[in-house]
Amino acid sequence: MKLVSFASTIAFGVCVVATAGSAIARDQIQIVGSSTVFPFSTAVAERFGQKSSFSTPVVESTGSGGGMKLFCAGVGENTPDITNASRRIKAKELVLCSENGVSPVEVKVGFDGIVLANSRSADAFVLTRDQLFQALVKQLPDASGTLIDNPNTLWSDIDPSLPTIKIEVLGPPPTSGTRDAFVELVMEKSCFDGMSKDVCAEMREDGGYVEAGENDNLIVQKLDANPDALGIFGFSFLDQNSDKVQGASIDGVEPTFENIASGDYPVSRSLYFYVKKEHVGVIPGIAEFVAEFTDENTWGDEGYLSDIGLIPLPEDDRAAGAMAAKGLEVLMGL
Repeated sequence: MKLVSFASTIAFGVCVVATAGSAIARDQIQIVGSSTVFPFSTAVAERFGQKSSFSTPVVESTGSGGGMKLFCAGVGENTPDITNASRRIKAKELVLCSENGVSPVEVKVGFDGIVLANSRSADAFVLTRDQLFQALVKQLPDASGTLIDNPNTLWSDIDPSLPTIKIEVLGPPPTSGTRDAFVELVMEKSCFDGMSKDVCAEMREDGGYVEAGENDNLIVQKLDANPDALGIFGFSFLDQNSDKVQGASIDGVEPTFENIASGDYPVSRSLYFYVKKEHVGVIPGIAEFVAEFTDENTWGDEGYLSDIGLIPLPEDDRAAGAMAAKGLEVLMGL
């Protein structure tokens, strides 16, 4: 069967709409969305394909924003069944889904930390969120309060205790949920008095911050090749590449499994996936895939996803989440 890449689909207007009683020819689950959730979703898809009678789902890494756009575009075989997200669906995305006849079922998967990492061949960084903000924001106020282009070119320009090396941070593009969460948890938290939220969220464009796409593995490769650079990505990529890269401590807390699970690590967020209810029972295997993902042997404390970096939800939350997912409870509002 020829697979359709939803990331390359442009003409949404030609989508075949599935209505009550109609059939969709596709027999393989299609999943898009977050690069952070991608390795977890892929692991579940592979296990699901091996142990069930259903085809192995196809998982694409399009970024949380890109995945939501594709997911909420409508109902039919040319639209994805599930989208992964490294932040919660936005109100405007929920409206778009509603306008296009899409009823999303929200499943919170677990937790993740956003890490700043560099090559193991260099010294580890010790940073604060305030220092990160001053390194990455596009504009800062001068002595008179006038906004000017960020004058910090070296880390030591921000604080003499930091290395005297060029600021170069590789990170996700605006379509990424990791970027959204980083802005919320770092940039907005450290915003200077008198600066607007929009200004504080704008990353510099002079080489201090480099948009490196949705492929976090590529960022890891670039860090391995350039010891002076840092990269922004989810904890699972640090965990899986600990032989090549090391995480910076943020506000005095190291990015470890235990610190993220306890809530001590300050740059942490929840991970999700969203199911298109209209496709359940039409595209084969969706309900069964959701059951596999929310099984204790998958997302539990000793589940196989924790082996690749997923921080599990508390036991009670997992139980409630699995029940809600099984019941396909549609998200009606935020």
